[in-house]
Amino acid sequence: MSNQTEWWAPVKSDESATELFGGDRAAAAPGAPEPRRRSRASGRKRDERMRKQRRRRSISVLVVALVLVVGAVYVVFSLMGGSLLGGAGQTREVTDYPGSGRPGAPTVVINAGDSGAVIATTLHQAGIVASEEAFRDAFDANPDAAGIQPGTYQLMLEMKAELAVRSLLDPKSRVSMKVTIPEAFTAEQIFTRIHEVTLISVDEIRAAAADPAAIGLPAEAGGKVEGWLAPSTYQIEPNTSPQNILAQMVAKTVETLSSKGVPQDQWHDVLTKASLIEKEAKQHEDRPIMARAIQNRLDRGMTLDIDASVAYGLGISGTQLTREHTQDPSNPYNTYKHLGLPPTPIAAPGTVSIDAVLNPAEGKWVFWVAIDLETGETRFAETHDEHQENVQLLRQWQAEHAG
Repeated sequence: MSNQTEWWAPVKSDESATELFGGDRAAAAPGAPEPRRRSRASGRKRDERMRKQRRRRSISVLVVALVLVVGAVYVVFSLMGGSLLGGAGQTREVTDYPGSGRPGAPTVVINAGDSGAVIATTLHQAGIVASEEAFRDAFDANPDAAGIQPGTYQLMLEMKAELAVRSLLDPKSRVSMKVTIPEAFTAEQIFTRIHEVTLISVDEIRAAAADPAAIGLPAEAGGKVEGWLAPSTYQIEPNTSPQNILAQMVAKTVETLSSKGVPQDQWHDVLTKASLIEKEAKQHEDRPIMARAIQNRLDRGMTLDIDASVAYGLGISGTQLTREHTQDPSNPYNTYKHLGLPPTPIAAPGTVSIDAVLNPAEGKWVFWVAIDLETGETRFAETHDEHQENVQLLRQWQAEHAG
């Protein structure tokens, strides 16, 4: 037994030992060690509570961290479209606008032969559709989409892709269309080109061409439009009639002839000669020489012997001509059998060929032949013997390039 006397702080009568030791003062005998044991027990409980609180805090922190990590992974996965997993088997999210759009879009040009993918790029870059993928899906889903025609279109900004496809199929969405007519095109080729861009049927265009008054065709044309439809680029507004389209082309030809001072009674002959040169000459520098050779033959009463004219009358290519064709007098365009110019021009001549007719080179040439069918190199001759030598150069070229 210890001789040390334990001192306890006095406690007021209304205070409970429990407040100091966590127990009931009345239950403890004086001098007994029970309050110390209770103090130790109470400390252990406090330690246990603190450990539990720390564990709970640790778990809470871990849960929050896991939530943040999972959220970050989800965001990255959504933005990357599953590419982090290689994209295989993942659902492709397609961005699309929800409505019919709003005004302000630039006009877009759909060219002949443009695929759905090309159109998708054009519309996406113009801000018309939200994504190329959305338009491609809408294009593939519409069985009529392949019928979208070349032309210039006015659509809306931020359109639903499905509506964009339908708008491209609607002729009302088409605006001014560009029609380019190259030199040397025949009237039939011009009719086809107009049809390809405007969708006006070739039959309607032919019917318009058959009405000289409606298209402003001069009397000198004899009712035939061949050669009078000027090669150029034309802007055609929506719903323009075929008569108005052809009238623009005829007016341009009349304007060209008038501006160059060609007397009206010579319009037909100038266009006819120019059309022959347009089809025969391969290089610009040859045109004035050829114009002189044609005029020399006419002045000498010689047949023109121009293959392009014979082929035009037969509706075939010049490469298809045979000797039998050149000996057939039933073809009015057979310049081997009929003196003078053919009945009409045989194609649409450009201004260079018209200028060549108006300003022919000085010389006595009456023959010409292309001696290289790839480059178009042409030799001119004043005599038949010289011409035959040039023909032999052609035969040599043909032999070297046979097969």
